[in-house]
Order: sequence, then structure tokens, then C-alpha cells
Amino acid sequence: MQQHKNKWLIALAAIGIHISIGSVYAWSVLTNPIMEAMGSNLRATTWVFSIAILFLGLSAGFLGSYVEKIGPRRSGLTAMCCFCGGMLGTALAIKLQNIFLMYICYGVIGGIGLGVGYITPVSTLVKWFPNNRGLATGLAIMGFGFASLIAGPLMQILTAQYGLVSNFIILSCIYAVVMTISALYLEPPQQVVADSKEKFIISTPPTPSYTVQEAMHTWKFAALWWIFFINITCGIGLLAVASPMAQEIIGMSPLAAASMVGIIGLLNGGGRIFWSTVSDYIGRRNTYVVFFVIEIFAFYLLADVTNSLLFQALIFIIITCYGGGFSCMPAYLSDLFGTRQLSAIHGRILTAWGLAGIVGPLLLSLIYERTHSYSLTLYFFSGCFVLNLIVAVILKYKTQNRA
Repeated sequence: MQQHKNKWLIALAAIGIHISIGSVYAWSVLTNPIMEAMGSNLRATTWVFSIAILFLGLSAGFLGSYVEKIGPRRSGLTAMCCFCGGMLGTALAIKLQNIFLMYICYGVIGGIGLGVGYITPVSTLVKWFPNNRGLATGLAIMGFGFASLIAGPLMQILTAQYGLVSNFIILSCIYAVVMTISALYLEPPQQVVADSKEKFIISTPPTPSYTVQEAMHTWKFAALWWIFFINITCGIGLLAVASPMAQEIIGMSPLAAASMVGIIGLLNGGGRIFWSTVSDYIGRRNTYVVFFVIEIFAFYLLADVTNSLLFQALIFIIITCYGGGFSCMPAYLSDLFGTRQLSAIHGRILTAWGLAGIVGPLLLSLIYERTHSYSLTLYFFSGCFVLNLIVAVILKYKTQNRA
């Protein structure tokens, strides 16, 4: 029996999934408690997060076709089982003090849940909001960016009151309920037949219709993968050192730096909905050009800035562009390749995220260890965005018939 569902509740269901799996961004809150409980060092503990992001990208890339095949409801439930199962396994790993079990549970199993859960609502939302694709994808992906604002304090409270093991058990139960309810409501727009004439709940503007294989063999896909990779590499590299960099360069106190990181989380989420909505009006091509012009100058200025207010303002601006790059990408892909296999195509693009999650922090730390300065890295990132701008401009003028 067919149902007519509310598209705004569909959007809310998408946010429910993303705000659950987005709690991975609050991992740093648990770093010290885990090191203390496991007797592990910082590098070993940080690898849990890196493996999770790596498998997010890999699972999104290689399971996108699976998500398209089984539909958003079952893929959402699959994401819930992997993500929440990974958290329960993490609780066991802490109990047994086995860091390798944590790599498998939170990193691999949980990471697969992250990847499947990330791409599950995207193509569904785009089909429900055909004339506001940026807004639609921004709504869901905004949840991923905002999640750490809720998860971070919640993790601190649960860990302090009930212990680290109970924290993971309680959170896994909460997220299981939220993700299950959300997944069960997700459904693509349905076709209805009345008076022997075919009508659609959602009327979509004409778009191309690529399969994932066809899309991957185009230069446009390669160009989008590259600019996505660079945007995340530089952005996540900055995120990894924002607090220590603020303390070293402008003498910010640890408490003030922590407050700045909280605002970064807010702007990461806010930038996703802001820029994706803007892209509906100025087009995705122009939006990415604006991103890279801003980031060229922001990273360049950040390398030499000593004023506290300017330092924070530049970081906040960069982070909005970083978040916006995530939320505008699915809409850009649907503009160029259609919605036929959008989850699969978006998944292939997200392999850039998995790789960038390792390359960004590693690149920054290597350069810093050799130079004992963040300036050279920031200049290098600025140069990377010059290349990105060139690619974005080529995309803009070679795809004039798409938004």
C-alpha cells in the first residue's frame, strides 16, 4: 500500500540519521579517558578515529550501489546495525583493554555504518526537493556537522557519571532508537496513477541520467573528486590543530581555545545549510568558485596573522567553506549526473574524504615537525586552493547547461 509522506518529515528523518553518526566528530572528547582506561598513547588512540573516517569513505564508495539497490529504509537499518554494533563492540574493547578490538569495532564496523548512513538519505532527499537540491542535502549534512555540539557534552556527562564503558552502551541504545525510527520513515517519492493518467507526487526538472560507471568515466567526476579531496584535506588538517595553533600563535588560553573549537563545530554545521541554500540561487558552479577564492586568501592571511580576532575570524570563515563543500557536493553531482544512481556516485566521491582524513593531519604534522611552524603548511594549503580554483572555473565554463 502506497503512502503519501511529508517531505519535511523525510528531511527530519535524514537529519536523525546524520546527527547520530555525526557524533564521530566528538571523538576527541573521549581521547583522554580512553588513553587512561586503555593505557594507550595518543597516536594509538587517534588511529581509531582515522580508521573510522577511512572506512567511512571506503564503504560509501563501494557500497553506494548496494544502498541504491535495497533502498533508503533497509540501508538506514544496515547503517544503524553497523554503527551501534560498533559502539557496543567498543565498550567490550575498553572492558578487555584491547585496542585492536577497538580498531575493528569502532574503526572498521562503525566506519562502515558511518559510510552507509551518510549516503543513505541523500538521493532520497534530492528526489523530494527537486527544485531545492542544495537546501535538501544541506539539511541532512548539516546534522552531521552539528552532531558534535550535542554528542560532545553528552559524552562528557555520561563518562563522568557512569563510566566510559557505560557511555558507549547508553549512546548505542539512544542512537539505535533514533536511527531505526528515522530509517523506517525514509522513502523515495512515490508514483501514483489516477484516471489512467500517470502523475507524480514530485515533478522533477529534466536532468541527465548517468549510471555510476558512466559518471566515473567522465572528466567532470575526476575534477569534482579532486576539488573535494583538497577541500577536505586542508580543512580537516586545520581542524586537527586549531586549538594548539591558537595557543601557540596568538597565545590563546586552553579554555579560550576550547571555546573556539566549540564555535567551529557550530559554524561547520551552519556553513553546510547556509552555503547549500545559497547554491540554489547562484548555482553550484559559482558556489565552489566562491569557496576557493575565499580559502586562497584566508589560508594565506592566516599564515602571518597575530591578532586574536582576525585569527579566529579567518578560521571560522574557512570552516564554513569546509562544511559547505560537503553539503553542496551531492546537489552538484545531481546537477551533472542526475539522481538515477546518486547514492552510488556520491559514495565514490566520498572516497576522497576517507583518504583526506589521513592525508590532511599527517601532512600538517610532518611539515610542522620539520619546520616547527604552521606558516609553511598554511601557505601550501593556500596554493592548493589556487589549483582548485582553476579546476572549478574550468568546470563552470565546460558545464554551462548545468547549475
